[in-house]
Amino acid sequence: MAKTDKTGLEGIARAAGVSKMTVSRVLRGSGGFSNETRDRVLAEVKRTGYLPNRLAAAFGPAQSSTLVGVCVPRFTSSLFGAVLEATNTAFARLGYQTMIGSHDQLPEEEEAWLRGLASWRPAGVILAGRHHSPGTRDLLRAMTVPVVEIWDLTTTPIDISIGFSHYDTGFEMAQFLASRGRRRIGYVGALAGVKSMGRARFDGFRAGLAAAGQTVQDMEVLHDRPGFYAGFYGAEVLLGRSPRLDAIYFHDDEMAIGGMAYCAAKGVQVPEDIGIAGWGGMEAASILPKRLTTTIVPTAKLGKAAAEALVSRLRGDAVPDVTLIATKLVPGGTA
Repeated sequence: MAKTDKTGLEGIARAAGVSKMTVSRVLRGSGGFSNETRDRVLAEVKRTGYLPNRLAAAFGPAQSSTLVGVCVPRFTSSLFGAVLEATNTAFARLGYQTMIGSHDQLPEEEEAWLRGLASWRPAGVILAGRHHSPGTRDLLRAMTVPVVEIWDLTTTPIDISIGFSHYDTGFEMAQFLASRGRRRIGYVGALAGVKSMGRARFDGFRAGLAAAGQTVQDMEVLHDRPGFYAGFYGAEVLLGRSPRLDAIYFHDDEMAIGGMAYCAAKGVQVPEDIGIAGWGGMEAASILPKRLTTTIVPTAKLGKAAAEALVSRLRGDAVPDVTLIATKLVPGGTA
């Protein structure tokens, strides 16, 4: 849709019944307005197809863009921090700059970030995950730039998918614990109610136990974000309710380490009394007195591969639509 000044900020502000400054704040993702105001403004933005071009105003034609957007679930995760470092290093070497964001595994947050990014006319986009809102998919189609979905592999990508199957890593760990003779296995997770990649791992874990003729005996999925204390508290609640469990699979390594701290505080021996398994291959898991049983994710390799694939697509080179990055189960000494 062709746009004039009247269909820009002023027209949107008038139609939404707010000031131009409020429209600008909504588009920048700032605060200071209600959810109702935000919804009215974004509805007008969608209706008019308005997309401010900050990059063109500042640096010239959109075709000259060397900016790439990268959005991950959390900045506080050491795993995603490693992915961001690898992508940023690779892009810098290839002559590109990154604009990063996080979405907390909430599709609406990813969409809001992408809408702000789109106004800068990026050369490409990297998104962690494969579950996106309809609005995000519409935006990506309108942007017509290379899109790399990382972290959770999909065989039907928007453009390019680079990652691994969270489901398969959960399935593999379940099979491993069953092979070690564990028969009363529980689970401690996080982000209850969120369609997270941790949930995909749990689905695979449950299926892996079923294939071994077992079931998850008890589980505690917290609404909190994953972390050391969440693991400590989750283990406390789960073992308080089911003290005869002989193994626990945790959402990630940080939660598993928190669970081990709880066991140590209560005199529960790992792995003699109970087996503990995590996920991710976080650095802290490798320096424990007993190395944590976990699944290592090659974060640096994944981030580098994503950056190189996106730039290759921009240059017109052939790029596989789907690339599997292999993970590795480490038996460790805790299960």
